[in-house]
Amino acid sequence: MDTKETMASGSGRLLAQGGPVSLGSADVPTGQSRGRRWRPGWSAAGKEVVGDDGERFGPIPRVGRTGPARCYRQIKNKPYPKSRYCRGVPDPKIRIYDVGMKKKGVDEFSHCVHLVSWEKENVSSEALEAARIACNKYMTKHAGKDAFHLRVRVHPFHVLRINKMLSCAGADRLQTGMRGAFGKPQGVCARVAIGQVLLSVRCKANNAIHATEALRRAKFKFPGRQKIIESRKWGFTKFNRNDYLKLKSEGRILPDGVNAKLLGCHGRLSNRQPGQAFLSDDIVA
Repeated sequence: MDTKETMASGSGRLLAQGGPVSLGSADVPTGQSRGRRWRPGWSAAGKEVVGDDGERFGPIPRVGRTGPARCYRQIKNKPYPKSRYCRGVPDPKIRIYDVGMKKKGVDEFSHCVHLVSWEKENVSSEALEAARIACNKYMTKHAGKDAFHLRVRVHPFHVLRINKMLSCAGADRLQTGMRGAFGKPQGVCARVAIGQVLLSVRCKANNAIHATEALRRAKFKFPGRQKIIESRKWGFTKFNRNDYLKLKSEGRILPDGVNAKLLGCHGRLSNRQPGQAFLSDDIVA
């Protein structure tokens, strides 16, 4: 066993600049006195260790920090989702995807504003959570907590990996460079394309300006370029606002939560509501 990775059994000491200092209970992990291996990343990392018999074992390797998010921005390889083969994946930072009055019906909010990605890139779960918080805070303050419904439209399923390297004196004797360089899971992100919607806010017409400003502030949490687009659709539905009002007046719209269904000329008659079994000839035409 390499003496740089081990520590003699017993209490042990640290050689600080002012002289040997005894290890406290916070520095020595449980089971130290039974001669277990000293693991990199403990609080005494980077300092020289001395055993009871005076033998020196230092310094302990210090594990390098995680690289910045710009290292993982580019989409390069195939999707790498969490599976039974890819284990030990940390949970995404974002856990809530619908904020505000998410149970309000489709008729409550007529306007919708989107934040659209203008680059093909990876968006980390940390960035999605930060954008959700920023947008929700602004809308709650200026429009009211019951005046909007915010939805995060992308989910982070792609697993990011990191090949951790040791950064300390003598690290070249402990690590193997690019041998076995397939990294361990570090975090998760969402793979977004050009024109893909990141965030959507539905609200009433008088709060559309607040939704635009809230999404503008959320843009600063994302890398790359985004555009804010005010939709012509009614809320989160696929119908234009004018068409939605016309279809509703004709009785051809069925509310379906935050969405709506178009009542066509097909399907079982037993599934139709009373008075909607048949459509008039002018509507069918």
